[in-house]
Amino acid sequence: MIYAYVDLTVTDPDSFQRYAEQAGPLLQKWGAKAQAMSTTPTLLEGEGTAPGRAVLLSFPDRDSAIGWIEDPEAKDIHALRRAAGPCRITLIG
Repeated sequence: MIYAYVDLTVTDPDSFQRYAEQAGPLLQKWGAKAQAMSTTPTLLEGEGTAPGRAVLLSFPDRDSAIGWIEDPEAKDIHALRRAAGPCRITLIG
């Protein structure tokens, strides 16, 4: 199992809503599961501010995580997430 940490600050709620409506089936396609999620994460240490949302996803393996982000059929779905606001995704493991 491998994890992806997603931090996202929503600045365009409409784009995020459209993304959220489509993200589930895409995550299922790649065997991903949301292990934890918060809309009020707390920064414990470091500079700056906490993201508006934090999500920890699990994938069966690294290839599945890479497949999810590079899936050509999901280009429009990922574009909605990117349009929703600043986002970083970090692969862990």
